[in-house]
Amino acid sequence: MWLVYALLSAIFAALTSILAKIGIEGVNSNLATAIRTLVVVALAWVMVFITQQGCGLAEISKKSWLFLILSGLATGLSWLCYYKALQMGVTSKVVAVDKISIVLTFILAVCFLHEAFTLKSLIGIALIAIGTLVMVI
Repeated sequence: MWLVYALLSAIFAALTSILAKIGIEGVNSNLATAIRTLVVVALAWVMVFITQQGCGLAEISKKSWLFLILSGLATGLSWLCYYKALQMGVTSKVVAVDKISIVLTFILAVCFLHEAFTLKSLIGIALIAIGTLVMVI
């Protein structure tokens, strides 16, 4: 089931880039990010209430709060930079560079989460990095 959600995520991410590039025309990138963020926040809270998961809020540990807040800050900074790059650059190139996050995530997951890597995963990461360079150059 995770694969279905991952594929849906990829589809929605692709739509995000195209819709944002069209919508950001003539709009300050920070303002556009703030509008997008409001929509995301509203949607997330609607899902919490629909699934009746709001009661779990009090059970979240301090460690989880800290890392969720840090993750939120990283997301916000990523979106601000992404929208600015999208406003200034060619969509296909911006998205390609943005997806180098796959390579960085792999490295960080190995270093900090002690996730295993194989020759196959190393080849895949190398191909993503090379593919990004080919698209951007």
